[in-house]
Amino acid sequence: MTAPTPHQPSHQPSFAELFTPKLVTILREGYGLSHLRADAIAGLTVAIVALPLSMAIAIASGASPAQGLYTAIFGGFLVSALGGSRFQIGGPAGAFIVLVAATVQAHGMDGLILATLLSGLMLAAIGLLQLGTYIKFMPYPVTVGFTAGIAVIIFASQIKDLLGLTLAGPEPGPLLEKLPVLWSGLPTADPASVGLALATVGVITGLKALRPHWPGMLIAVAGSAAITAAFGLNVETIGTKFGGIPSGLPMPTLPAISLEKIQAVLPSAISFALLGSIESLLSAVVADGMTGRRHRSNCELVGQGVANVASSLFGGICVTGTIARTATNVRAGAHGPVAGMLHAVFLLVFILVAAPLASFIPLASLAGVLAVVSWNMVEKPAFASLLRGSRGDAAVLLTTFLLTIFTGLTEAIVIGFALGSVLFIHRMSTITAIESQTPFVAEDSADGAIVARKPYDQAAADPEVVIYRISGVFFFGAAASIGSVLDRISDTHRVLIVDFSAVPFLDSTAANTIEGLAHKAARRGVKVILTGTSHTLRQELFNHGLKPPLVGYERTIEVGLHKLRRGDAGPNAGGGVVQQDAV
Repeated sequence: MTAPTPHQPSHQPSFAELFTPKLVTILREGYGLSHLRADAIAGLTVAIVALPLSMAIAIASGASPAQGLYTAIFGGFLVSALGGSRFQIGGPAGAFIVLVAATVQAHGMDGLILATLLSGLMLAAIGLLQLGTYIKFMPYPVTVGFTAGIAVIIFASQIKDLLGLTLAGPEPGPLLEKLPVLWSGLPTADPASVGLALATVGVITGLKALRPHWPGMLIAVAGSAAITAAFGLNVETIGTKFGGIPSGLPMPTLPAISLEKIQAVLPSAISFALLGSIESLLSAVVADGMTGRRHRSNCELVGQGVANVASSLFGGICVTGTIARTATNVRAGAHGPVAGMLHAVFLLVFILVAAPLASFIPLASLAGVLAVVSWNMVEKPAFASLLRGSRGDAAVLLTTFLLTIFTGLTEAIVIGFALGSVLFIHRMSTITAIESQTPFVAEDSADGAIVARKPYDQAAADPEVVIYRISGVFFFGAAASIGSVLDRISDTHRVLIVDFSAVPFLDSTAANTIEGLAHKAARRGVKVILTGTSHTLRQELFNHGLKPPLVGYERTIEVGLHKLRRGDAGPNAGGGVVQQDAV
């Protein structure tokens, strides 16, 4: 496909094209038995990874393991069927553990399910309003910082089960309150739980190094369950804490809905929608980078929204795109969304056939799984490189990281994004420059290097003419500094030429700065000529009243100087406004 030419406008996709699920796309391309075979193998591989993770994440979030599986089954199926990514795998995610646990503690399970339902409606609305593109503008130090902060909180939440501690009271949520309680419970540590947790971590990490294609998490969890059952270990298991997993699916039911309850859980729902959109789109971008494909971000958010609504109706928790499982899906050779749909079907088969076996799974083993997950969540090379980089990036990273741990995820994202935006504005303002009176003569070159040179124009040295060249993005961050330079025009000057040929964009603040300059110059009897303006820049300047006779427009500085010598340049001479096709 060739790039559009100036005479061939680019195709603008229709609403239907923007929101066509990738499942429809691959079916249109042609879907055969070889594709189904590849998707079935990938789906089974992902299901093996998702099985222990879904239960572990749900338990860490304050929900039951069955709710984690329902989330992966219903939510995962719809994310793949309706989403805008070929390879996205949906389900419960470790990034949500902190928010979900806090919501359960504050509003109960009914409040969590209602918040999940509302967040699904929000995600669908964000997608339909085509706001998905803007969500991807999250600064990189913010994503690295809050991911690392979440990893720390997840690990801290698993210390009790990793060590098999018996606490005198409920375990606090905030880290600073949690640590003293865990410390006081250290004498109650259970050697069997510690051994199972260490064995789980050892098996997962060992198989990843020696047999990377083996399902390390499932082997570790199944092995620990077998040891627990064979030796009758007195440790807490899914059976002793939750009574096992139901061998069937629940009927869909609406959560209790009232205006008061909606108002209470609305902040949690907004947090779910914000984090879910960021997490899912990051996962889709990772899949694109691995495959060379392109996802439809707004369609993906609509699919995520429908999946969260469905998950809440069946008693599940928050659904989002999961980076690790999506990457596993790609590496396993998936062809398209059918792999994600089959992964949900395989999890359903597990519930229907092998649910009684889950009762023997020790919580210490699932805590070991999450300990490995939290370690892998930390982007260690990225964290280190950002710390070694600029002080601004390091400040954004550390601020987001510490706020995530000690304050809250929502506050961390908002403040981190704000700091990242301020840092970007500062950097953009520093590369916007203004210079004055550069001669129109090239640098001297060595003998033998014959270079075409423009003739020196004596008007450039005219003390009554001042020339300013602005380079870079001229916006509110740079308007004050540039405005202060432009204001220093002496009354002895009769003409001011401002060259915009190196300005790709200006905003209303910059246009207002030039307008103020033009009026001030007019009061002093100084003519203002603007050169090198593109059509877009002129439109913005026209909108702020910068039209002849207040200012004149010329193609280049040379043209403006030439007309000055003839006496027909400047605002009073009509300005010579350049048309679009002349630029």
